[in-house]
Amino acid sequence: MAQTVNDHIPSGDSDADGHHTQHTAIPRGRYLALLSLSALGIVYGDIGTSPLYAMRESFHAGHGLALTPANILGVVSLIFWALVIVVTIKYLIFIVRADNQGEGGILALTALATPIKQVGTTERKWIVLLGVFGAALLYGDGIITPAISVLSSVEGLNVATPFFQPYIIPLTIVILVGLFLIQRFGTALVGKLFGPITLLWFTVLALLGIVNLLHEPSVIRAINPLYGLAFFQANGWKGFLVLGSVFLVVTGGEALYADMGHFGRRPIRVAWYVVVLPALLLNYMGQAALLIREPEAVENSFFRMAPTWALYPLVILATLATVIASQALISGAFSITMQASQLGFLPRTRTFHTSRTEYGQIYIPAVNWLLMVACILVVIAFQTSSNLAAAYGIAVTSTMAITSIIFYVVARDRWGWSGLKAGLLIGFFLVIDMAFLIANAIKIPHGGWFPLVVAVVLFTIMTTWKRGQRLVAERASSDHLLSELTDRIQHNPPVRVPGTAIFLSARRDGAPEALLANIRHNGVLHEHILLVTVVYRQVPHVHAQERFLVGEEGHGFRTLTIYFGFMEDPNVPMALAEATIPDLPFDPEHTTYFVNRTKVIATKELPGMALWRERLYAVMLQNSTSAADFFSLPPTATIEIGTRVEV
Repeated sequence: MAQTVNDHIPSGDSDADGHHTQHTAIPRGRYLALLSLSALGIVYGDIGTSPLYAMRESFHAGHGLALTPANILGVVSLIFWALVIVVTIKYLIFIVRADNQGEGGILALTALATPIKQVGTTERKWIVLLGVFGAALLYGDGIITPAISVLSSVEGLNVATPFFQPYIIPLTIVILVGLFLIQRFGTALVGKLFGPITLLWFTVLALLGIVNLLHEPSVIRAINPLYGLAFFQANGWKGFLVLGSVFLVVTGGEALYADMGHFGRRPIRVAWYVVVLPALLLNYMGQAALLIREPEAVENSFFRMAPTWALYPLVILATLATVIASQALISGAFSITMQASQLGFLPRTRTFHTSRTEYGQIYIPAVNWLLMVACILVVIAFQTSSNLAAAYGIAVTSTMAITSIIFYVVARDRWGWSGLKAGLLIGFFLVIDMAFLIANAIKIPHGGWFPLVVAVVLFTIMTTWKRGQRLVAERASSDHLLSELTDRIQHNPPVRVPGTAIFLSARRDGAPEALLANIRHNGVLHEHILLVTVVYRQVPHVHAQERFLVGEEGHGFRTLTIYFGFMEDPNVPMALAEATIPDLPFDPEHTTYFVNRTKVIATKELPGMALWRERLYAVMLQNSTSAADFFSLPPTATIEIGTRVEV
């Protein structure tokens, strides 16, 4: 079976200010407007539906806060500064500048922080493990976000009449199933469909906020951070723990970064500054104005902002908006899965590219259906959005803190920032991150354990796969060097038949098991042998001039290394059609491919991993996409040869 080699090499060039060099045109004019509109539906759906529950949860009875004007102004002040500091300053001004050739997300950031000269050292190993754990945490968030978003909107029906109470859970499940069914049509189509609806949603958020603010315009005073500080001073530890609920207003920040590859940083920034931030601030202040006038509205302050006649249309629009909200985490999960697979932390998965112009727009069926099942189970288990809110936040706060730490490494090593400059900025962000993390930690016994368990399980799977792949590569190829094989052929030449055969090889200097088995069982070799090794570089995309490395080994043997980025589709026949190999006559479409299909045997006899991890790896390998399918080899021209490897 063909295996891949991961090269840890510098991920492109960044200037001193952290702007990564791009080779794509900066969107402008109408194209920028269209991308920004699509980004509203894909990127900002999650953060845009937080008004449904964030204010309500901040004054949850469990916090024991009195609904006084001072406390209301204090909470909305914290919300204002959370949006400004975490999303506007941290993510949209600084973090998105740490793109890896346009791609974002914690794994892309980790790849940016680990250039070739550092790989293998203790300092870099902990960064990689930290980044992988951060990615695992996002999957837990990806399960909870669709569930809490859709459930909270459907619960708005209870404000109108208790008649709908028995149907809340079934309706939520039906909506979630519909959401995951449309994913196969691609992010581009989903964005075009959802963008205008999300624009309407943010417009309604702003209008509801303005209408209520007109009755209590003094709420605007909450922009003054002294109101937040006074809130902490007056409420002490109880006030600090409210940060766990205030954090709900910024939960989409990490997904924003992960989805950057779908649209680029400029459309995401335009959408935030022009539409999202003003609408969110107006709505939260409007809810605060309502609570000052009517404290009893706290049970569902969002829907109570609307007049009675508008309640049902608002519930419908909120439901559509929450369906859209889930898109940010779903598409983010697709991006992270592809990156993890290409970087060697997850098995090969079938990935479909759904756009001809935006390479980052992808669909992964296996991830889609697993997320759907998990979301439905979570809704059934937790029953209400308030119960889900208790489980929500701990995973995202942890990932945000990890992002800050890895960003420090990028700022120091890639951009050449001084220790003082990087330390002051990242230290400030980490203080905010840790405050939110500590406040969310009390949620662990009440449901916060769920995303942590998901993260630990996925982290174990990812590290097991990485270690297992390394063990198999070492034991399958350690005794079979290509130079030794060519020496044997020189002294004892086999029968050569006309034509060209292509063998996928895990190592550039190794003789693949499929080649050795072919000689052993058939006793013949093709006149021309091309050994192809696929290498993933720690960059999203590899430029055409850096795609191939050709080698000549003699006796009809040639080696070809094909480099792919971790966001590229490793289509080997298509790449071979573009390759120039001197004196090698072959047509990629009429050539026989040989690949190895490895069966792993877990054993206690050899050093490696714990036996249960070896068995886990064997199961994962058995159920992973075959090399022939993953590398898009033509089925009618591909021969798979099975071998057994003990680990």
